[in-house]
Amino acid sequence: MTANYLFLLGSARANGNTEALARLAAAELPDEVEQTWLRLSELPLDPFGDVRHAGDGIYPAPVGNELRLLEATLAATDLVIASPLYWFTVSTSVKLYLDYWTAWMRVPGVDFRDRMRGKTMWAITAHTAKDLAEVEPMLGTLRLTADYLGMNWGGELLAYGNRPGEVDLNTRPLFNQPANLAAS
Repeated sequence: MTANYLFLLGSARANGNTEALARLAAAELPDEVEQTWLRLSELPLDPFGDVRHAGDGIYPAPVGNELRLLEATLAATDLVIASPLYWFTVSTSVKLYLDYWTAWMRVPGVDFRDRMRGKTMWAITAHTAKDLAEVEPMLGTLRLTADYLGMNWGGELLAYGNRPGEVDLNTRPLFNQPANLAAS
């Protein structure tokens, strides 16, 4: 099976520091690896409505941007969450995307949980933290999400970057790690 990396860009700004890091990491992938890039700001989702405990708790079949995100998520072998660190966690668009996973687990016939098992999740972020402990809540959110669905944790690529173009692109590559590539 050919690896397919889904890069989910969660920044409110196009071509920002986090995206620069993601593109740096993607350049390290072997040529045969498929890459899909989606900018969450270009695929807006409605506010998430939690109906798990109302009526039958079944969600309707996704349509529009939600369906596109679901299909891309299920087609991927690896999900790369590229989100700047906003208030010690992922961006709003990434959080909303993850909230929709709650619905996808309850859409008849999707089998979301089973189909996510064994995929690998990665994190990429530009941050302004003086202490990397400030990045940990974001990484914890993503690691716990992956673990909840039986996904593998691939790792993270972190770099300091405040203003556009300020990120240090001389950081270690994320995917150029034999142990991580072997797990994907």
